[in-house]
Amino acid sequence: MRKLMCPKCQIPSFYLKGGGDDILPVYITSEGDIVPKRDADTLDGYDTDVIYCLGCSWSGSVANLMKRYN
Repeated sequence: MRKLMCPKCQIPSFYLKGGGDDILPVYITSEGDIVPKRDADTLDGYDTDVIYCLGCSWSGSVANLMKRYN
């Protein structure tokens, strides 16, 4: 699995926001799939419309991230 990297700081770690202060660390594959960092986690209850970088202030959609690789 090839992980996409943040266009701003070049790390492959992102997160999703859930209800309240909940966040879920994720990776984005080269196919555009959102994959939880821990195998036991699920995307249920998290907003998958916007992804956030764990290393800087970048945020956007998966489609926006993928455009930078095409």
